[in-house]
Amino acid sequence: MKYISSLRMKAIDANCLYLGLFPLQLMENAGAAIAQNVKEKLGSGKVLFVAGRGNNGGDAFVAARHLAGIPGYNVRMILLGKDRDIGTEEAFHNFSLLRFSRVQTLEIRDSSQLAASGWFSEADILVDAIFGTGIKGNIKELESTAIDLINSEGKAGKTVIAVDIPSGLDPDGGGFEKAVYADLTVTFHRMKTGLLGEQAKKYTGTVKVADIGVCADAEHYVGPGDLQMLQKRTPEAHKGNAGRVLIIGGGPYSGAPALAALAALRAGADLVTAAVPESVAGIVASYSPDLIVRKLSSSVLCPEDLSILPDLINSHDVVVMGMGLGRAAETLEAVRKILPFCRKAVLDADALSALSGTLFETLAGNCEIIVTPHSGEFARLRDMDIPDTPETREKAVREFSEEKGVVTLLKGKIDIISDGKQTLLNRTGNPGMTVGGTGDVLAGLTGSLFSKNPAFLAAACAAYINGAAGDLAFEKAGNALLATDVIEKIPEIIKEAEIG
Repeated sequence: MKYISSLRMKAIDANCLYLGLFPLQLMENAGAAIAQNVKEKLGSGKVLFVAGRGNNGGDAFVAARHLAGIPGYNVRMILLGKDRDIGTEEAFHNFSLLRFSRVQTLEIRDSSQLAASGWFSEADILVDAIFGTGIKGNIKELESTAIDLINSEGKAGKTVIAVDIPSGLDPDGGGFEKAVYADLTVTFHRMKTGLLGEQAKKYTGTVKVADIGVCADAEHYVGPGDLQMLQKRTPEAHKGNAGRVLIIGGGPYSGAPALAALAALRAGADLVTAAVPESVAGIVASYSPDLIVRKLSSSVLCPEDLSILPDLINSHDVVVMGMGLGRAAETLEAVRKILPFCRKAVLDADALSALSGTLFETLAGNCEIIVTPHSGEFARLRDMDIPDTPETREKAVREFSEEKGVVTLLKGKIDIISDGKQTLLNRTGNPGMTVGGTGDVLAGLTGSLFSKNPAFLAAACAAYINGAAGDLAFEKAGNALLATDVIEKIPEIIKEAEIG
């Protein structure tokens, strides 16, 4: 059975909006599903909805409207709070429709009003829509009393249906203060993690998963919703808390490590150090005063550089390696010797040539790795041709990632990101991004996100941001687009997702 966290469900909802499926449509479908389940439990009689001021309550407002139009049902709605405090436009819209739908409504502002209303004892079936998966902190008095009254009527033999998750239960399986005891829980789209635990079973009753028409691509393609899952800066943050990234690259090429470093900064890393061969250190430093540049010992990366690199690696959260290194035998040997010192690594371009099955096995469990190959590099890593069809390519990436214990970001017209268990696709980007340097930008971006986020999420979001920034840059520059144009658009994409 597929199940998801509350944060992932929130991301899918946001991705639906990005694709053009509006929250009001999803709320309508969710409410209709609740109404159908009420009808299956109660052929006719009095139905009481107890609703909070969020989207969980919004689902209940829709369900009440659906039921009120059917002969034999007496539908009542208790809103915990004032209608002006309803938290979303969609929920308020549906609450406003109740006045035209023959639904009796009661706005409760004090706990004493709940029992005094008499509505709990008069109901034949109660629908709990107090909290959804967005529950946070301790339960306040008004909601706490409502939960107690629902549970009291449930003990008296009345049926209780929970909307999405029994109110009070942690949707992700954590501890909780109290919760509604439901006979039936109707959850939406996919099973939620918190409904699966042994402790949860006595609260959920039977669990049904209702299809509410979520777009398949909202779940299978990276979108702005996924970016909202990334760790946010806190007001208490200090220098370095948002990530320290070490870029190891350059030698035959000087621009590649500079582009990766600048992208890492634009993606939000606090500190970025570029460790580059002495021959290109001055050039890399000239790109920006924001870069910290450390000179290595020679004209290319070599094993002698291990005299200073372990300490540098230890003082950074993630290492991004490969851009512009070249494939000299001594450079590939150095890459292999550096990796055991890394806790997290993003490997791109020439660093991929140093990888072997034996090395993967040696690093397993000690170093989290993201690899970012294009098709030719991926073929060399697997020592076999790339499959032709989208489905077989996706399967190949998934199997490689599972076998090697890495996250793979296979670059292409449609990027494929997998950790062997979960797979996402990314469709942002354009033909103008075939220009040199955009892969280096992606590597630096990935490292920045990886410094403070899980590897799979970091790789997926980096692919989306890189392509979306490229799309913005392409609007102005067209086929004259440069990698530096992409870098400049990174903050705009991240900011848009945070606002959304």
